[in-house]
Amino acid sequence: MSRHPLGRPAVCALAAAVTFLSAVPAAAHGDDTLPTVRPRVETAPLYDDEAGGNADADDPAIWRNPADPDRSLVVATAKEGGLRVYDLDARLVQSVAAPPAPGPDDAPGRFNNVDLVEGMRLTTGRADLAVTTDRGSDRLRVYRIDPAGPGRPLTDVTDPAAAPVFSAGQAEINDQRTVYGLATWTDKATQRSYALVSRRERTRLALLELTPTASGHVGYRTVRTLDLPASFRLPNGTDWSPCAEPGELPQVEGMVVDPADGTLYAGQEDVGIWRLRADLTGTPRLVDKVREYGVPATYDEAADECVAGSDPGFGGTRLAADVEGLTLLQESDGDGYLLASSQGDDTFAAYDREQDERNEYQGGFRVGAASARLDGSEECDGAAVLNRPLGSRYPDGLLVVQDGHDTPGDGERAATDFKFVDLGDVKDALDD
Repeated sequence: MSRHPLGRPAVCALAAAVTFLSAVPAAAHGDDTLPTVRPRVETAPLYDDEAGGNADADDPAIWRNPADPDRSLVVATAKEGGLRVYDLDARLVQSVAAPPAPGPDDAPGRFNNVDLVEGMRLTTGRADLAVTTDRGSDRLRVYRIDPAGPGRPLTDVTDPAAAPVFSAGQAEINDQRTVYGLATWTDKATQRSYALVSRRERTRLALLELTPTASGHVGYRTVRTLDLPASFRLPNGTDWSPCAEPGELPQVEGMVVDPADGTLYAGQEDVGIWRLRADLTGTPRLVDKVREYGVPATYDEAADECVAGSDPGFGGTRLAADVEGLTLLQESDGDGYLLASSQGDDTFAAYDREQDERNEYQGGFRVGAASARLDGSEECDGAAVLNRPLGSRYPDGLLVVQDGHDTPGDGERAATDFKFVDLGDVKDALDD
């Protein structure tokens, strides 16, 4: 569950999704015949409490060191705990703190999603960048990746003048309807780099151009925005909206851009996966729906949950809400897969990457336990895949997934972490 910036638990769409599952036939909760892949290693657990630094694993990105692939890195968000940088053995290399709250009653920095930009031209030379959404301050944070910096590969190069993306001032920022999901994109035609961001508890997406400054920093400007639907007409002629706490709209978090043609895939958590142009022009198309799509439900304020009715059968069959981390497994011949975390049943769905706009379902898998001490992935928020050799450890590439329930736990403390999976195992599972 996400946390309120000042420590109070915040009701999120997942609460509705869990209630919806009770209205879906048990056989639809997940395909027990899906193959299982197992992690090689996992990071140390993160704890979302004061003793653990309010750190909560969420979203990873994989940076390949071109000079020495064995020294490649995984950059991952830890919410109020900032960023964590790991080596390929899942050992901590660097911890980057999120900015403190500007005032005693203000929200502190809270890093939600992260993605990479390769070879952006700065005044100090070309650089690879890690870009993250700081939902606590409604800003992007940008870090230069320097593999020669032992113990400190990330350096903050965020433009100090960077303004909030969606909020008019600190009062709006404290409401936390701020930047949330993230995907980066470099336009092949112009070589300009962008960040596509979503807004928490809203359906809005924004296209931000990343802009280098004369001082070697990176800022951004809003190019355009687009609002996805919040209400849907069902085949029976009725209108339906996902159930949520009053005032909340169905948000997007997981996003990825296919660099081959500039296609953005956006996961609207309680709705499904959208396909649209990364420049936010044209008409979005719903590629697949969650099983809970169309299930009527009402919010029970006393119980602080959504109470679902009977399932009319308008939803999909492969995704159980929330649809979360989206990532792209790219093959050199243009084929490959769009991978999506089906958070409600702890599975991952794979869709073809062909440029015909069909994105047909190709199969799925689970990330299961490798041993009593190395568990699998449950309620996965974020995922990242890199289909390139990463030295001796991962010659076939790497998949990194968030685990929302790391076990064995530490007493009553809920733990999260990241699992590293050999991509060769994933390919074998999808090819079977």
